Amino acid sequence: MIGYRSPVFKGIGITLGCWVIGAVVLRLAVLQPEQCTPVDRAAMEFAAVEAANWIERALQPDGSYIYEWDASENHFPDDYNEVRHAGVTMSLYQWAALGNHDYLDAADQGLEWMLTNVERDDDWAGLKNPRSPWMKLGATSLMTVGLAMRREATGDTAYDELLREMGRFMLLLQREDGSFLNFWDLNNDEPVPEITSLFATGEAFWALVFLHEAFPDEGWDEPAEAVAWYLATQRDDDEDFPFPPWPDQWAAYGLAEMAHWGLQEEHIDYARSIAGRFGFVMRFESQRRDSTFSFLTRGPQVRGGAVGVWMEGIAGLWRIATVDDRMADMREPLRERALCGAGMLVERQVSPEEAKDYAEPDVARGAWFYDDITRMDDQQHALSALILAMELLDDDGERTWSR
Repeated sequence: MIGYRSPVFKGIGITLGCWVIGAVVLRLAVLQPEQCTPVDRAAMEFAAVEAANWIERALQPDGSYIYEWDASENHFPDDYNEVRHAGVTMSLYQWAALGNHDYLDAADQGLEWMLTNVERDDDWAGLKNPRSPWMKLGATSLMTVGLAMRREATGDTAYDELLREMGRFMLLLQREDGSFLNFWDLNNDEPVPEITSLFATGEAFWALVFLHEAFPDEGWDEPAEAVAWYLATQRDDDEDFPFPPWPDQWAAYGLAEMAHWGLQEEHIDYARSIAGRFGFVMRFESQRRDSTFSFLTRGPQVRGGAVGVWMEGIAGLWRIATVDDRMADMREPLRERALCGAGMLVERQVSPEEAKDYAEPDVARGAWFYDDITRMDDQQHALSALILAMELLDDDGERTWSR
């Protein structure tokens, strides 16, 4: 009969239609393609120079930096963070330790702010926020790392005793299981009980590793190894992190240095697990576009500092893979992920031409923005990441990241 459609065929058609629609939805909303912009060393170096120039221009007369800028309101909030200050200064020393001394003067200006805000007791020293009676572990840790890198870059040992004093301060906050408390109460001259930090424990770990490498006969390896064990086996449970492992780039930095000491199986298992987490978030970010559809299906692109953090972690883990056969199978995948991140950073950085459209071109140029806001640690983490990515392209597998 003309026009008749069997219910069976009609049902098959509906089913096939649903499958097609489902496949299209899956492809567009879930299985979006990665987009890793090819990038060479010259492009990465230009982006790194632009980021370092931003930090240099952001220096204030007292050695602090521009903390944050809201481009939409042309507003500079009256806020500051001593941990981020130490990290920004450290990134300049990091580049100097790898052979580029162009920004040593700028880093030393940032160091002067920290030296002005060092709190000393009988045999320890720590970096404080002049606005707070609580000293943060992470601030002293990153200042220690920065000074250790400065020492490597210049051969200047003038701050060796300060390095030891800051190490002793960190040990005041370390607990028997290798973990750390996060705050020292200057009013009561004692640690603030029970409060820890996902970030600061890894920062302290990296700092202790550097102290051992600077002073190998003074016993800094024991507390460093204790915290490495804690990070690898216990930290995620103690912090009740809902989707472990916590992607800790500071831990990756520290383990990369320790790889030459010899890592235990638990360290390797932990390194492989955070490699998986870093790889996942980098793949997801590479699927995001600067479009309404991408925003609706993938959310906004993250800030430059976040991509930089992931790249720092991946690059540190790649370093382990170059010296430890137990991670050799991950060397090329990690390299690819880091270079994908480098492409994103190069593409998303505000160019000299784009900066002309902003109310403050000198603050916009070389920066990374999220929701019209840039913060000094966006440039810090992006700079560190690009430095490591350039080394990753050249590296012969023999040097540590600090050299």
